[in-house]
Amino acid sequence: MLVKVFGSAVFGVDATTITVEVNCDKGIGYHLVGLPDSAIKESSYRIAAALKNIGYQLPGKKITINMAPADLRKEGSAYDATIAIGILIASSQIKADNFANYIIMGELSLDGTLQPIKGALSIAIKAQEEGFKGIFLPKDNVKEAAIVEGLDVYGITRLNEIIDFFEEKIVLQPEKLDTEKEFGDVLDFPEFDFAEVKSQESIKRCMEIAAAGGHNIILIGPPGSGKTMLAKRMPSILPPMTMKEALETTKIHSVAGKTKDVGLMRGRPFRSPHHTASSVSLVGGGSYPQPGEISLAHNGVLFLDELPEFKREVLEVMRQPLEDREVTISRAKFTITYPSSFMLVASMNPSPSGYFNDPNAPMSSSPLEMQRYLNKISGPLLDRIDIHIEVNPVPFEKLSDKGTAESSIEIRKRVTHARALQTKRFESFQNINYNAQMTSKHIRQFCALNDDSLSLLKNAMERLNLSARAYDRILKVSRTIADLEFSDAIQSHHIAEAIQYRSLDRDGWLS
Repeated sequence: MLVKVFGSAVFGVDATTITVEVNCDKGIGYHLVGLPDSAIKESSYRIAAALKNIGYQLPGKKITINMAPADLRKEGSAYDATIAIGILIASSQIKADNFANYIIMGELSLDGTLQPIKGALSIAIKAQEEGFKGIFLPKDNVKEAAIVEGLDVYGITRLNEIIDFFEEKIVLQPEKLDTEKEFGDVLDFPEFDFAEVKSQESIKRCMEIAAAGGHNIILIGPPGSGKTMLAKRMPSILPPMTMKEALETTKIHSVAGKTKDVGLMRGRPFRSPHHTASSVSLVGGGSYPQPGEISLAHNGVLFLDELPEFKREVLEVMRQPLEDREVTISRAKFTITYPSSFMLVASMNPSPSGYFNDPNAPMSSSPLEMQRYLNKISGPLLDRIDIHIEVNPVPFEKLSDKGTAESSIEIRKRVTHARALQTKRFESFQNINYNAQMTSKHIRQFCALNDDSLSLLKNAMERLNLSARAYDRILKVSRTIADLEFSDAIQSHHIAEAIQYRSLDRDGWLS
């Protein structure tokens, strides 16, 4: 008897429906075809033990299983439940009439329980698009899949539940998720708050500008000056995610298997890889393609602490994703594109000793040593960072001050208002939501300068020997500063402030 049951394969961040054809015939043998990997080939042992332990058996017949389309490589153990149900129906051990209306996915334990899988949200979205009535998933994956409307999502603990459902012995209730309530539950008490940061008002101002325009920022200063403390608080002042951003972010984390029992992700991601990270772990890929840190930081913050300590070749692979907001991984057998629209927040010491050229410092470095240390970071990468700012240590008087600083909630209100202006400004443009995403065409249209501002910028370009990319960065940051002041036009003081945030472009800044 031949039956066709349906599963799904995740490729990149999207899913493809897989038809699992199971044929039971006279003879003996177990043949699995359709480009399965080792984990799928081993499924016969898991399925045989699981069926026996729930009161069924692997039939002593010739079983041929084809996973179509046969030219698409299938990976992982998520097809165990799909194949097991197909075998039971094809061998007439169970009777089912409506199984073709459902997607079935899940890894089997030897006792018949289902283990969580990756990419449940992508699978559910594809099932809804192709008109399936419902989907069976492990219990741990049901929350994220329930985000999709118009699809019955069933959370399954044991394989028996699917069998009894098809044989109409039990009635399963689909998981219901109030997406609006889930999404509307905004975090008003962030874990890390700018109110805890003493002094550093000028740095907070830079962080606010960076958050308002989605600009990349690098903090340069000696140990203990508060660089990491400030960076960790960046997500607390970013505006709440839109529903579209929340779905995009959840989808990527679902593919990476990081949404167990989470549902819809509401908070913006904050990723902080160690400086020993490889280029593949950063941008994604591998023999079994997975999104990297820059994609897991999509719609959030990627924090690179001690930037010069990262290998140069690792940092250089970020140059193209920083510009294009996506990363395309090309290999001999596949090409995958992952979204990677993130804010880069980096920090670094100005020298190997960590201190400026200060005779009172515990360990000082000469300007030559400091410049050699800075040269570990390429000019093109620094050009892609909009804001460079020096962070100085906080004096004792400020540290011991018992007064409270402005909270993240208050700063976020201003950031959200500025982002709302930008959303309205770019509403007729695709894939442009905030100032940092502007191309040269948009800069010419929305960053027009008066004569005084133009003269000021010209002098800065000539004196600092800035590149054309740095010119664009200054205009983008100026546009954000103007937005924070609700100014339609960019004024000369906006340009002057933006120029101050190009520390690494200034000759003699180390002296």
